[in-house]
Amino acid sequence: MKYKADSPENYINQAPEERQPILKKLRKTILNNLPKGFEEGIQYGMIGYYVPHSIYPNGYHCTPKEPLPFMSFASQKNSINIYNSAIYAKPEIYDWFIAEYPKHCSRKLDMGKSCIRFKKIDEIPFNLIAELCKKMTVDEWIHLYEQNLKITKHKN
Repeated sequence: MKYKADSPENYINQAPEERQPILKKLRKTILNNLPKGFEEGIQYGMIGYYVPHSIYPNGYHCTPKEPLPFMSFASQKNSINIYNSAIYAKPEIYDWFIAEYPKHCSRKLDMGKSCIRFKKIDEIPFNLIAELCKKMTVDEWIHLYEQNLKITKHKN
């Protein structure tokens, strides 16, 4: 489901009515738990949380005009998906999330590299998402991002 939204509020208002309370709760959970410095907006057609150009002027290496993405969420046709770069970029956070997930949710984890899919939206583990948000500061994300970017450039 693609929404032509220019703000997080507009995005949520375009979602199916039954999903709006869940999306609002997810947004509030993220905003209340992400470390200081990340900004919220619409990025890549989703509600995104990123490092603004005022903190990291280089932006995202693929598209420098875009601020450095960190986390986002989207309402898809069959699920609500959360994308978190820390899970993908730092194995310790990935391992932590995999170990903690069963303590918060009885459903099998449906996950890609950085994407966590929730098909039963009434079973989103908000407390776990809150803890995930706290796992990396803006400075840690920039450092890890630059470190991984150097490694990638050396391989090519």
